[in-house]
Amino acid sequence: MTAGRSLPITVRQVGKRYGDLRALDDVDLDVRSGEFLTLLGPSGSGKTTLLMVLAGFARPDHGSIRFGENEVIRLPPHRRDVGVVFQSYALFPHMSVAGNIGFPLRLRKVPRAEIARRVEQALDLVQLSGLGGRRVDALSGGQRQRVALARAVVFAPRILLMDEPLSALDKQLREHMQIELRSLHARLGMTTICVTHDQREALTMSDRVAVIDRGRIMQIDTPRALYERPANRFVAGFVGQSFFLPVTRHGGAVHLDGCALRIAGPVPEGAAHLLLRPERLRILAAPEDGLNLLRGTVMSLAYQGESVLVQVVLAGGARIAVRTGAAASALPAEGAAVLLGLAPEDTVLLADAAA
Repeated sequence: MTAGRSLPITVRQVGKRYGDLRALDDVDLDVRSGEFLTLLGPSGSGKTTLLMVLAGFARPDHGSIRFGENEVIRLPPHRRDVGVVFQSYALFPHMSVAGNIGFPLRLRKVPRAEIARRVEQALDLVQLSGLGGRRVDALSGGQRQRVALARAVVFAPRILLMDEPLSALDKQLREHMQIELRSLHARLGMTTICVTHDQREALTMSDRVAVIDRGRIMQIDTPRALYERPANRFVAGFVGQSFFLPVTRHGGAVHLDGCALRIAGPVPEGAAHLLLRPERLRILAAPEDGLNLLRGTVMSLAYQGESVLVQVVLAGGARIAVRTGAAASALPAEGAAVLLGLAPEDTVLLADAAA
């Protein structure tokens, strides 16, 4: 099955209030044709409201939404030609798998023989061949999720919208379906927007990620850029485990606990904090040239299967963590002094004003 030609999405100055709550704060967003974009943010950030506005299930107070060259802000959902996958899947329990998948085609008055052919194609696409006659209430959670996906793409929409599509699945199946969704998108090529609060899910599936907080897009970037060069402390704190240490300035240099830092990236003006990621810190046996050095004392060690999380209190009193391989041969003991190394390219400073 081949999807219709994908469309870019252009959002301009879209606002939405619910009483005193500003769910969307004059949002601007550009989604490229054929792109997989994820809206990532905490509960109440506005990500689902934005998705429902795009789908036509919520009417914004003002703004513009264009699919390609067409303004759609006043169009009802059934005229926007988008596939939608809901968090609850929203399947019809009294229908068979084939009945659920073929429903959008029946609404569009597609001939019965064509419906049967396209339903079979959709079943094959989501790896459910042969299950068309089964009732949906006899399926597992992962199979129901695939049926919901098949129903959303069977009529070859140019845009696919998904609201927390994997949240009802267990961890192992969810991680498997992340790869499946990414593969499905590569085959169909339709412009896709997915909502999630799961940072790992967003980083795994997306071409780009838009981080949303209080109805505003805080940063939109590739997964790697978002993680390695966050725009502000909210993004850094929400995407990945982070610690923030205040730095000082002396003679044009940036210092932490009295030691000058080597910094490869940009240095913000004014007050700033050093961003520390546990997996970017190294436990050293001796000082190494070219690394920023931090000294502290081990508080505790937590074995986590593939890694060990080492809790450390630094000489200045700040508490941080270091993630190291579980097979590390020289893990420090609790209460031991420890020397940590941080590469200049991993030494990221964030301005306080952008928090």
